[in-house]
Amino acid sequence: MTETRSEQVLRVDAYPTHEVGGYRVRAGKPFPFGANVVPGGVSFSVFSDQATSMTLVIFKRGEPEPMAELEFPEEFRTGSVFAMTVFGLDHENIEYGYRADGPYDPVTGHRFDARQVLSDPYARLIAGRDVWGVEPDRSRGYQYRSRVCLQDFDWGDDTPLGIPAEDLVVYETHVRGFTRHPSSQVTAPGTFAGLREKIPYLKELGINCIELLPVFEFDESDNPRTNPETGEQLFDYWGYNTVSFFAPKAGYAATGRYGMQGDEFRTLIKDLHAAGIEVILDVVFNHTAEGNEQGPTISFKGLDNATYYMLTPDGYYFNFSGTGNTVNCNHPVVRNYVLDCLRHWVADYHIDGFRFDLAAILGRALDGTPLPNPPLLELLAYDPVLRHTKLIAEAWDAGGLYEVGNFPAYGRWAEWNGKYRDTVRSFLKGDPGVTGELATRIAGSPDLYATRGTAASVNFLTAHDGFTLADLVSYNDKHNEANGENNGDGANDNNSWNCGAEGPTDDPEINALRTRQMKNALAILFTSQGIPMLLAGDEVARTQQGNNNTYCQDNELSWFDWDQVDDNAELLRFTREMIEFRKHHRELRSTAHPTGQVREHLGLPDISWHGERAWQPDWSAESRLLAVARCGTGDDDVVYVAMNAHWESHDLELPALPGGRSWHLFADTGAEAPYDIRTPGAEQELDNAGKYLIGPRSVVILVGRTDDRDDLETP
Repeated sequence: MTETRSEQVLRVDAYPTHEVGGYRVRAGKPFPFGANVVPGGVSFSVFSDQATSMTLVIFKRGEPEPMAELEFPEEFRTGSVFAMTVFGLDHENIEYGYRADGPYDPVTGHRFDARQVLSDPYARLIAGRDVWGVEPDRSRGYQYRSRVCLQDFDWGDDTPLGIPAEDLVVYETHVRGFTRHPSSQVTAPGTFAGLREKIPYLKELGINCIELLPVFEFDESDNPRTNPETGEQLFDYWGYNTVSFFAPKAGYAATGRYGMQGDEFRTLIKDLHAAGIEVILDVVFNHTAEGNEQGPTISFKGLDNATYYMLTPDGYYFNFSGTGNTVNCNHPVVRNYVLDCLRHWVADYHIDGFRFDLAAILGRALDGTPLPNPPLLELLAYDPVLRHTKLIAEAWDAGGLYEVGNFPAYGRWAEWNGKYRDTVRSFLKGDPGVTGELATRIAGSPDLYATRGTAASVNFLTAHDGFTLADLVSYNDKHNEANGENNGDGANDNNSWNCGAEGPTDDPEINALRTRQMKNALAILFTSQGIPMLLAGDEVARTQQGNNNTYCQDNELSWFDWDQVDDNAELLRFTREMIEFRKHHRELRSTAHPTGQVREHLGLPDISWHGERAWQPDWSAESRLLAVARCGTGDDDVVYVAMNAHWESHDLELPALPGGRSWHLFADTGAEAPYDIRTPGAEQELDNAGKYLIGPRSVVILVGRTDDRDDLETP
């Protein structure tokens, strides 16, 4: 039988040319980086610009001491890349790392130390923190162990959902916190598998996009503080100190102890897609778990500190992240690293988008100065693999750079709209002088995104960082004593109002007001133009007891209490109907900012503003009432939203409707449940079509439609 040419080439590639440390080897290919299974062996490739030598360190899985140390022959170095194929390895039962030798001169940025074994920056799996919360043996020298990963998952017919950005309803949650509470009643609480069991809940709520707090490998035990009230160990619960950017967190997987966290996460994503739900990852490229000069050496510091981090002229770490170090994102090598990482998650995990933590850092030059045209942001915007991936920026950083509305977008980037959050919060608590800005924010912030459209604005009132919605209406001040930092951590400018009592109360009037205020917030959020984002648990009044910085709290302060689904069914129903209402009204999801242009079929403008009298909004500083009417194209309904942050009722004169339409009541947060909201399409026609009494601190939503209309559009 004759061999094909491809088989001959395969045999040549699989032929060792050298022997190192008792292993047969040959020069590997510089690309791709990382450890990759090849015929007969594993190819290892690692970058270091200033290393004088590199050694591959191989362990049997779980063993403390290496089974082999193989120094890369000089001829296996191409440029600044060390690459070697090692034959005969049982790739499923080994762990590996590197020793990089070179100059140790912190003033010039070099911190090489060949005594330390370093994790591979491109490792697809990490061992060492396989089960959440297990106290590590810190006497072991190599804590975060790189592992080889096969790419053999069966995706079936899974394809990107491609939901238009303007149709998204984003749900921000924490993988562990979503199902860790005993009330979740899932098979594997706190894991990817546990979250998978809650997909029906997400779908019933109306969510079509879930945004996960960091899932890249991190060390939850890397927190030296204890709770001063209980003495319990605190954690790095949120996971913003990344250990390995290519590896899913083993502690989030029921199968993590078996090294199957990758497939468990992929199964979750596949099932979310099957339910019509996209997946966005919160990614942290602004800093790493290595910290500053006092921090550990895990990977980047030991391989090429001067390349991967922003350093002062004296070799210290710039700290634009507020956490000790800043990644040198616009160095060409680091740019490519970030791009390779995102491509990996899109291609190998079918991720639909990314939210970039402290993304303003991604636009800083090597010395920290802001760049007018950051090459990394441009690279990500135009990369062919990421072409249809959603990119969302947290457009500020801890160094004071605030770029909301000015983030270099290249026609691709959306932003967390912090100005939306602050304005709506101020309005809800009754602050004077914000009605005019409120109008701008709910219209998609045209002052910020005039050339980018409304979908550039991710509208949110709460997020993981800060008060929950229930706490926003229950506390005037933060209560972070349990964090062990003397209540000095967390934001102080919360724009919150406790409605008359700090924290829990038995006062029925205060509790009724708090429920109404939460409904007001949700009603405004889901009728605003832009992409709405809901914090997990806000739909059932989840509380953190006034703690606005639960980054270290792996307990009931952070976990979703599923008993609240029944206990707060009224608020859950209100949220569900608001989401459904948004889906049925294209005029709320328009990507174009409204201009006031008259729609000829109705004779009404695409947007109009009103006060107590129709067509006469009150823009004065003392005004706390604003109504907006939106008119779509074709046979779309007219949607009228009146927002009253005043502590008094107001008689509203409603604008007249043409075309046989009449006003129908969809929601009134001042009414008792179940009359506070209706099912879209089943709105009640008003008896007095020209007037409506809006109660104190209430939101009213009306629909102008014909009585025989029951075929509402849904995306």
